[in-house]
Amino acid sequence: MRIISGKARGTKLYTLEGNNTRPTLDRVKESIFNIIQGEIEEAIVLDLFAGSGAIGLEMLSRGAKKAILCDKSKNAIQIIKKNIEKTHMQEKAEVYNMDFEQCLEKNKNQKFDIIYIDPPYETDFIMKALEKIVKLDIIKSKGKIILETDNELRILKQIENIDVEIVDKRKYGRATIIFLNRKYD
Repeated sequence: MRIISGKARGTKLYTLEGNNTRPTLDRVKESIFNIIQGEIEEAIVLDLFAGSGAIGLEMLSRGAKKAILCDKSKNAIQIIKKNIEKTHMQEKAEVYNMDFEQCLEKNKNQKFDIIYIDPPYETDFIMKALEKIVKLDIIKSKGKIILETDNELRILKQIENIDVEIVDKRKYGRATIIFLNRKYD
């Protein structure tokens, strides 16, 4: 796994051992970033289930102003910190070793341009995270929320009563990437 573009382009990232995480494939990552490229410059981003930190660091490499990387796993946090150092992004990255709900609460006074949500697949964490993001009003009015899932139908059903609207959806093998905007009355 590597940084695809920007200042840290080509930097190989450390990854977590074992099957507890599934890094977003480079081809999927490249496609996501092609879609949102125009929205990254000077953005404040949140990578909520950061794993190795690859998504947040890619955003920083491409010109984001600040990235908050959150993961509950201590092992993930160690890898994220090593990757931040390796990409020289210490000035722009904040790391939180906590549950995603605690992280959202902790950042309730922050307005994000992009929030990336890629939790363990067999959970209801996407729904819970979206409900909290809307309740806390922490996404800017033109901000993007990006979801990664392997069960598109289940997720679409779970989020149908949340004030978000789907603006794009792409399928890459097992993974579906869903792009959302906050819905305002």
